[in-house]
Parts: sequence; structure tokens; C-alpha cells
Amino acid sequence: MKYELLPWLTLFLPLFAAVFITLFTLRCKTLSSFISIGAIVAGFILTVVFISANGFQIRAESVRTWLSIGNLQVDFGLKLDALSLMMMLIVTGVGGAIHIYSRGYMREDPGMARFFAFLSLFTFSMLGIVLANNFVQLFIFWELVGVSSYLLIGFWFEKPSAGDAAKKAFIVNRLGDFGFLLGILMVWGLLGSLNFSQLQGQLAANSQALGTMATIAGLLIFCGAVGKSAQFPLHVWLPDAMEGPTPVSALIHAATMVAAGVYMLCRVLFVLNADALQVVAYIGGFTALLSALIAIQQNDIKRIIAYSTLSQLGYMVMAVGLGGPTPAMFHLTTHAFFKALLFLSAGSVITALHHEQDIWKMGNLKSKMPVTFWTFLAGALALSGIFPFSGFYSKDSILGQALVRHNYLLFGVGVFVACLTTFYIFRLFFVVFLGKEKSDLSSHAHESPPVMTGPLLVLAVFSVIGGYIGIEGIYNRMFAAQPETSAGFAAALVAPFHAAPMAAWLGILAFFIGLACAYGLYAKADKDPLPEILGPLATAMKNKFYFDELYEGVFVRAHDCIAAVMNGIDRWLVEGFCIGLIRGGTDLTGRCLRYFQTGNLQTYAFLFVLGVVVALYVVLR
Repeated sequence: MKYELLPWLTLFLPLFAAVFITLFTLRCKTLSSFISIGAIVAGFILTVVFISANGFQIRAESVRTWLSIGNLQVDFGLKLDALSLMMMLIVTGVGGAIHIYSRGYMREDPGMARFFAFLSLFTFSMLGIVLANNFVQLFIFWELVGVSSYLLIGFWFEKPSAGDAAKKAFIVNRLGDFGFLLGILMVWGLLGSLNFSQLQGQLAANSQALGTMATIAGLLIFCGAVGKSAQFPLHVWLPDAMEGPTPVSALIHAATMVAAGVYMLCRVLFVLNADALQVVAYIGGFTALLSALIAIQQNDIKRIIAYSTLSQLGYMVMAVGLGGPTPAMFHLTTHAFFKALLFLSAGSVITALHHEQDIWKMGNLKSKMPVTFWTFLAGALALSGIFPFSGFYSKDSILGQALVRHNYLLFGVGVFVACLTTFYIFRLFFVVFLGKEKSDLSSHAHESPPVMTGPLLVLAVFSVIGGYIGIEGIYNRMFAAQPETSAGFAAALVAPFHAAPMAAWLGILAFFIGLACAYGLYAKADKDPLPEILGPLATAMKNKFYFDELYEGVFVRAHDCIAAVMNGIDRWLVEGFCIGLIRGGTDLTGRCLRYFQTGNLQTYAFLFVLGVVVALYVVLR
């Protein structure tokens, strides 16, 4: 394996940047930003050099012994194959663009140096997940991602809403991670190994190695993905994560944190049996539908895009459940391009409007922000999945997978969600960019500086061409038993119409239906007409189907009630009665013994003689 050291450098450069900024350069915003940007850009270059030397066909591990206790040996190893190398490119490439954009977005923030230290720590943690070759290492970096995302979401900690959002994200993810940890322990207990390659070999040799616990083990591991990738019912934390700075939203919602769950499922797909995969597929499909419905009635520009992330993650998880790691990872990759683009474009709008995020206070930004307008349009078209944008190809591969598995229910859900996706993203587009000005903020808007628009242009290019530059083929060669041969440019461009024509044409039809509905309702709207049309349903959508209120009323109050009962037991039974009995008995005994300490010599002589008499009686009787 050529240049074996390069992946190690790629992994640890962001950690070095985070530590160096924290210890030495927190007072220098400019230097801190350059150190952080330099670390991730260098990591991207090193990744490209490594791939150029070894190719995506490499299947190797670079291992250092870390922990050895009895029969348990845990290595600190890097798993290098097409899956991890592509994710390295996504994390360092898209993450690098977000880092550069942050240089402009955070330029006036007094905590800019701290922000870049957190970004570097997050990048290190995500790369650790991508490169881990065993469950223990994966779980440690999994938790580091949780910690660093907590720091980033709550970056503006002086805002109570930001602190609450950070705590909510951290606690909800711990619920999923608890199940994930139980699944890891179960796999280790049943198979005696935590290394992915060894586990895959054992299950390939004996598919019944997990026995009757196979489904439970698979679903417990899936719990980790439910938390990180915000699947139902743990989806509630992701929209609230919008309280962090917009680059954080792009980083968490596009290429990194939420992608970790989908990546993990594809990495350990061999652990999931058919029953577990069926549950995974339907959870993903339901999440996609639920999130798309909620997005229709959100008015915060970042929350709309956040719910679109939830919906697209549902697509990916559904694809994994349908036995399609290639479509899932393909969509994860294209989604990283266009979702980062949408968030950063939204950040450009928010900056121009002095941090206003309500779409009904915007309007007519096309002429004032032309670069942001065109790049957002490219991202919206890619998200909607219209030919020939990248989202068309990856979405089509997922719908085609549903047809291959003859799951027409999930196929129908996928097509309907595609229609809803076009509707809500162009609702946002028409109101923000083409509608008339709805406040004075819009009239004074101006284009963002080049340090912010430059990454938008790069991401827009890949949002357009990402579907037919060979990404699907790279994943296919890794996951498929008989990988497809590479086709020419023209063949790749129209491949979906030959491979799954029904999925391709219905996807396009869904786009035009959604676009027509959005145009008819919002092209010239001063306010949202949908509440009058849908009535209580629109209210339920706007209130996120009351999941937060439900969890508050059931789980939070149940937790408070249990805590109050346990507090009463601790205070009155344990401390008051049990410990009080011992404490009171000791005190009473001491008080009684005190009466024998009179200081009178005659009393002591009498007690001495009495003691001798008693002793003689006991001995001589």
C-alpha cells in the first residue's frame, strides 16, 4: 500500500489544529481560521494523493495495537476501501468548502477562533468514524462527534434557545447510542470479535452465527443510526440544531454528522438480517414522508432545509433497508453537495438580511443577490431530483431499488415524497427570491463577499454534474457481486431511463406536479395561502405534528415523576428511616453511655467490681 502514512495525517491534522488553536491562538481570529482551514484542505489534498496512488479498488487496513486484555484485543486501525475513501473526500472536500465559507460568515463574531477550534474537533471526530476498522474505535469517535456537535450547536451559548437545542441534541442522541452500545456488546458476546473484517468473515462462513439474537442485535445497532441520522422517533433534535451558526447547519446536515448513521449502516450491513432490514426500510420511508409534510408549513428558511435533510435521510435509510447500500451512499454523496449548497446559500441570504430567517420577511432577492440566486436554484433543482441534476440520478437509484425489491408501497411513498420535496423547496424559492419585497430588510440586501460565494459556485458545479461523474460506479464496484462495466458519458447521462424507466419518468412527473402547485400558490403570494386550504392539517404540520409536545407530556413528565418518587424514597426511606435509624441509634447509645462517665472514683470502683463479678459468674457457672 503506497503512502500508508497519508490517511493517518489526514485524520490527525484537524485534531492538531483544534489543540493548537485552543492552547495558543484563541486571541487571534485570523490565524486560527487559517490553521483550521489549512488542516482540512491539506487533508483533502492528501486524500486525493492517496487515492491517485492506490485507486478506489484498494481494500486494506493500517493497524496499530491499542488495547489487549485477555482474549479481547482492540486495534486502532484505519479501514481503507472505496466506502471510507469516498467519505474522506466528502468530509474533507465539502467540509473544506464550509470552513472557507465560515471565514466570511463568522468574520465579525468575537468567538471566531473558538468556532474554528470546534470545527476542527468535529472534523477529526467524523474522520475517525469514517476510518474506524472496529466497533470500539467507531463508538469512541461516534461519541466525540456528539460532543463536538453539542459545542457547535450551542456555540452562541448566551442564547437560551441555543443552549436548549444543544442539550436536546446531546440527550436524544444518547438514547440512540445506548441501544447502539448494547448492540455492540451483544455482537462481541456472541461472536467474540469487534473488527469489521473478522465479523464479516464469520457471518459469511456461518450466517446463523448470531442465532436467535440476530434481529435484536441488528436493531440495537440501528438505534445508533436512528439517533445520529435523526430517524423517527428520534428525529426531533435535528430541526432545533438550526440554533447554531449556518455553517454548522451545513456541516451537520449535509456531509458529516447526519451522514454518519447511514455510513455506519452500510459499513456493518452484514450484521443486519432480513427482518432487521425490513424494519430499517419502513422507518426510513416513514421518516421521509413525515419530514416532507412538516417542511411544507415551516417559515424559517433554515428549518425548511433542515426538514428536507430529515426527509432525504429517510430516503437513504430506506435504501439501506431495501438492501441497497450503493443507492444509499450515492444519494448521501450527492446530497452532501446540494444540501451544503442550500444551507450556505441560505446563510448568504441571512447575512444579507441582518440575520432575519423568516421567509415571509424576504422577497425579490434575485436582482440583489444574483450569485446566491443561481446557486440556490441549482441546489433546489438537485434536491427536487430533476434531470440532469445530481439528485435525479441518486433519487432514481433509490426508487429503482424499491422496484427491484417489489416493494410498491415504499416506491409510492418515495414518489410522493419527491413531489412534496419539489413543492416545499420551490415554495421557499418563490417567496424569497421571486416574490415582492415584504420588509425593508430585502430592499437593502446585497450580495455576499467572494469568500462566501466562491464555495457556493464550487458546490453548485458538483450539484449539477455529481450524478454522472462515476460516483455510483465506485460504490457499485465495492458492494455489488457483479459490478457494472463503466459506460461512456452519453450512456451515463441517460442510464436511469434504461435501468429503471418507470422510476425515472414518475420522478420527473412528481417534480412538475410539485413545481406547478408551488408556482400556483406562492409565485405572487404575500402570505401563506395553505392554512386556509388545509385548515387543521396545516396547523399540525406547522407544529411538527406535536411530537415535541407529546414527548414533553409523556416522557419528560414521566421522567420528572419518576425522579420525584425516587427523590422521596431517597429522602424519607433511605436517608430518613434507614440512615436515620442508624444515626439515631448511635446517638442514643452515646447519650446512654455518657451517664456512666461520672468522674466519681467510687462509681468507677463499683462498676469495676460489678464487671469482675459478672465475668466470674460467666466463667464459673
